[in-house]
Amino acid sequence: MDTVLRKIIAELNEAAAQHDAGQQDRLDRWRVLEPDAGEFLWFLAQSVGARVIVEIGTSRGVSTLWLADAARAVGGHVLSLDTDAEAQRHARRTVAEAGLEDHVEFRVEDGGGALARMPDGSVDLLFLDAERVEYPSWWPNPYRVLRQGGVLVADNALSHPEEIAPLRELLLREPSLTCTTIAVGKGELVALRR
Repeated sequence: MDTVLRKIIAELNEAAAQHDAGQQDRLDRWRVLEPDAGEFLWFLAQSVGARVIVEIGTSRGVSTLWLADAARAVGGHVLSLDTDAEAQRHARRTVAEAGLEDHVEFRVEDGGGALARMPDGSVDLLFLDAERVEYPSWWPNPYRVLRQGGVLVADNALSHPEEIAPLRELLLREPSLTCTTIAVGKGELVALRR
């Protein structure tokens, strides 16, 4: 990752911290990914050779930048889904500013519906950073779309464990998945499909 991209991410994180500090309603916050969690995703995506990355929950595009840079390194692509068109407009501008627009496709679309239409085993890395209480209603699609050796990552595993718990239980029931929680950012629930 070059210094220009790191600077863009740092500026976005700083702007988000200032913006979010004045917002009472969490839905009005930008809710960007923390730098250590971004670095973890970036490293993980490259480690598994993730050429097909699906991100559900674009927000302001911080996680998109981390994932797109990893995708560029391995010749991959990111599909970023969010129902918030305004947030995606901002993320598109940021991704273009970083020179990563050739590695990202943005869609204003419900993540659960999109997963339901994806083929079995078609995703190398699935990153969930949307409305956590919806994840169980998407089951079994988050598991079904992962290829063997693919990874699912869900943000906020430590900051909102009660909301992540139903997804964690579903993941633990699948014998072909290995699950753990990594203490970076707000906590990342990680599942590897063996």
